[in-house]
Amino acid sequence: MASFSASLAFFAISMLLLSSVALATDFVVGDDKGWTLDFNYTVWAQDKVFRVGDNLLFNYEKSKHNVVKVNQTEFHDCSFTAANDVYQSGKDGITLKSEGRKWYICSKGNHCSNHQMKLVINVESAAPTPAPTSSAPSLVASLSAGALIVAGAAILA
Repeated sequence: MASFSASLAFFAISMLLLSSVALATDFVVGDDKGWTLDFNYTVWAQDKVFRVGDNLLFNYEKSKHNVVKVNQTEFHDCSFTAANDVYQSGKDGITLKSEGRKWYICSKGNHCSNHQMKLVINVESAAPTPAPTSSAPSLVASLSAGALIVAGAAILA
């Protein structure tokens, strides 16, 4: 019985964690073009909704480019300081952790100022959990709640 309760507890916790992960969206910056010269990232971002918890995935040749998280002034000036976060792996994942405007540039050569390697996005609050539309989600929610109660009882036992 103890192993069944432990398995049930593991299942319930896994389902809760997976449900929160499933809400995040991964955005490959520039889609199949990636993070590169002479690409219009303003147009790329205009029809996308970025939310807290989503991920920006920057793909680029690490010997040629980088990604620098900057503020609005630095974005417009294509400048940065040693205090800025600099990513340079060639496959950088940046999780959007807060609401508001976010600015990114490439600091190599004149890539930002002359080649449009700059991205500005607006991050909205995390997506609300959708309301159940049928009895099936309610059943899953009930089973999850029941599993948590059983798991809690097993842990306390």
